[in-house]
Order: sequence, then structure tokens, then C-alpha cells
Amino acid sequence: MKTVFFDIDTQIDFMYPAGALYVPGAERILAAVADLNRRAPLVISTMCTHAEDDPEFKTYPHHCVAGTVGQQKPAITLREKRATLPARGEGVQQLILEKQELDCFSNPCLAPLLSDLNADCYVVYGVVTEICVRFAAFGLLKTGKRVELVTNAVKALDENRAAKMLSEFTSAGGFLTTAGVVDTRAAG
Repeated sequence: MKTVFFDIDTQIDFMYPAGALYVPGAERILAAVADLNRRAPLVISTMCTHAEDDPEFKTYPHHCVAGTVGQQKPAITLREKRATLPARGEGVQQLILEKQELDCFSNPCLAPLLSDLNADCYVVYGVVTEICVRFAAFGLLKTGKRVELVTNAVKALDENRAAKMLSEFTSAGGFLTTAGVVDTRAAG
């Protein structure tokens, strides 16, 4: 079964207390995210990439401004062979998909990429459970393929909204899993 992993927005501004839009406790999922990324045959990592005057800043504080430290991914989450979309090459282990909106499907490269990859299953994790992870998970469900959300490798800002999202996700045909189960399956 061909599986593609999705690492959603695990960037310094979200993952660490000093970050501009810190998700409380997000640093505690970094080890699981790093392990999943390392074991993934291919991981697509979404990355918020905003301009200084981005319209999203009317809703959320400034974060992940292009070229800032906060916009970068923690080194532990990066693979050795990676490319930033739309660049592609042989032997790539990680693709970094930049996005200016909450929904990773706003990047026009994603839909054709998914078509090219023709995966049987998608594994989703990262931050924020009820926002960007939600967009990725539900967008991937629309492909008709199996979508698994790794519950111990996501972090929420609002636990009640996250619980509702997880319920809606499973009702829509998604599957909940843990990093240990994914790791066992990916390694086998």
C-alpha cells in the first residue's frame, strides 16, 4: 500500500513557547512528528508562508512571515533529501508545500501532486488540529483514499473544537491512529 505522510505546519512560530502563534504544548509532539517524518516513505510538510501585510493577519497575529526564523521548521522535523514545491527531483524524501492560507489545498501544486503520487493512504499530523490539520484531513478525504489522523502527533488550541473535529472526521470515513501503530505499519 502506497502511503504519503502529511506533516501540517510544524513550524517554529507554532511549536515553541517563544513562537509568534504558539500552540500550548506543541513542543511535546515534536518527537512523534520527527519519528513519523523519519519513517515516512514520503512526507509532504505544509508551511505557512506569509507576507508582512498578509490578509490572514486580520484574524490571527503575525506569524510565519517568509524569511523569518519563526517561519522555519524545527531541524528535527526535516529530512536530508527535501525539496520545496514546485521543485521536484529524484530521491526526494520530503516535499515542503508553502501556503498563504489555512487550507493546504490553496496551493495549486497540491492537487496535481496527489494525482501524480496516486497514494492509497494518507497519514496526517501536526498543528493546529481544529484548523489547518482539519483542512488537510478533510481535503484528503475528498480524494476517496484512506486518511489516518495520528492523535498523539497533533495539538489543538481549543480541545472542545478539536474533539468535535475528530468526531466529524471519523463520521466522514477517516481513521484515528497513533504514532506507534503507524510506525509499525510503515516499518513493515
